[in-house]
Amino acid sequence: LHLLSRRQRQMCIRDRVKAILFHEKIAFFRFFLYLAFAKMCFYKSANAMLKSESLIQLINSLTKQEKKEFSMYISNKPEKDYIFLFRLIDDKKISDPEELKQCFLKAKPTSSFNTVVIYLFDLLIEILTKLRTEQDSYYLLFNELLHARVLYEKSMYQECFQVLKKVKEKAVYYENHFALLVAQRLELNYLLTLDFEEVDEKKLLNKQYKMNNTLKNIRQLNEQSSLHELLKLRMLNRGASRSLEETQKLDDLVTSEISIVASAGVENFEIKKNHQLFQANYFMMVGDYRAAFNSFVELNKLFEENTHLWNNPPVYYLMTVEGMLESLRIMHNYEGMDYFIGKLEKLSSPSSSFQLNVTYVIFIYRLFSYIDRGEFEQAGLWIAEHQASLIDKMALLKEQQQAEMSLYVALIHLGNGEYRKARKRLSTTIGRGHLYSLPLFRTIRIVNVMIHYELGDVDYIQSEVRSIKREMSKNKGYNLKVESFLLKFLNYSFVDTNRKKRARIWESMAEEVHTLYADKYETQILRKFDFVAWVEAKIFEVPLSDILKREHASKSKWQRK
Repeated sequence: LHLLSRRQRQMCIRDRVKAILFHEKIAFFRFFLYLAFAKMCFYKSANAMLKSESLIQLINSLTKQEKKEFSMYISNKPEKDYIFLFRLIDDKKISDPEELKQCFLKAKPTSSFNTVVIYLFDLLIEILTKLRTEQDSYYLLFNELLHARVLYEKSMYQECFQVLKKVKEKAVYYENHFALLVAQRLELNYLLTLDFEEVDEKKLLNKQYKMNNTLKNIRQLNEQSSLHELLKLRMLNRGASRSLEETQKLDDLVTSEISIVASAGVENFEIKKNHQLFQANYFMMVGDYRAAFNSFVELNKLFEENTHLWNNPPVYYLMTVEGMLESLRIMHNYEGMDYFIGKLEKLSSPSSSFQLNVTYVIFIYRLFSYIDRGEFEQAGLWIAEHQASLIDKMALLKEQQQAEMSLYVALIHLGNGEYRKARKRLSTTIGRGHLYSLPLFRTIRIVNVMIHYELGDVDYIQSEVRSIKREMSKNKGYNLKVESFLLKFLNYSFVDTNRKKRARIWESMAEEVHTLYADKYETQILRKFDFVAWVEAKIFEVPLSDILKREHASKSKWQRK
């Protein structure tokens, strides 16, 4: 009996454990099912929110002509949900996705907000694509290729080959190698399926030879573009060359690019354009600004002789003019800058983002000319003039452009004695951790320390200077003498009002200052802003604008000689 009861107890315990484990499995299954459902709902909600953000950005970026096209599309249609949503964004200027959703559901409680958002977004993209077909040769060619496919599917072979012939002719005229390749490949595919009717071996070999040449051109352009992209990436991530050793590290790219150009055979627009872009950016990176300017001049001439080959929007032309403006600024040729800024002012495109970039380039180079000449009051008026058209839309620019604009607007506030405004302008940029790797970021940090110097914040200055020096010690190959010179000054406290002592301090720095101005690698940072002039202004307690005006006059005099 004792054994029997013990065995029964063991069986009961085992069954109870099994029951507990079973219920635990059910509980875990329900828990993970709940997690999966919650995750699905979260991603669905997040995707809907992301889509509505994209819709808001898309509608806010529409030009007048694009809005007119949409108005024409809905002109004979009854008031529908997607039209109401469009007007909420465009007329009511609602920019917050959550607020947009609430306003929409309040007026249309039975409608699906997410469905309407997706439909309106897709509809606008379709309308914009149709509009681009009429404006851009790239869209036009690929649209005609679709026509050829439709004609082939309908067994209208003769008409299909006529369209393909026209596409090939236009592709050659516009130097669109990709459209040409697709047209050539489609033609051969269709001839194959039709058993090469009226095509002998000689004609077939000729068509294959032409297509192979197109492939060769595409490969060469791709290799050349890859080298330019790599050079540009190094320029953005590492900044300009700081020594002869860094310049020599670019020799492999230069040799490879020249080799591609030499082996290209027949030079076309794209090969020439990529070559001059590479050369110009290389010379800018190594500090040879005259050679860079000459390359940009050749590039500008190439563009003006081939206006029918411009991209829409003409991004590469904008890059060319921007490069010329940068070269002219470094050479202190402000009259030349005015000429090319005038060209940009006449440039127009249906792309609102491109037009914003054009406005940015015009704004920033006008600002440079004011800063270089110490005309801070005029610069302040220029900023106020562009508050609505550019500065309020700064979030639509690239991160690098936003950081650059914040830097120079802060420098204008610094020059006008508006130190708190300058600090506020840089505070948001300083807080963006992902910008730390950019060469421009250290310059922003140094200017920020200068602003705090003007505000008399000694504790912040000492802390930040130590932090910058630690960063410099980790990246010794990327340091400049100007930075060390400026940090050394920022550690001083010039409370003595004796002008003779101040003059002796400046005299002791004279040789170092002369070396900085003469070193082409140091001018990489001095072209952003004349930090040495600011130090001189602090030592002698004179307005920064006076020092900059004097330096500008002497440089202009030397330039004329």
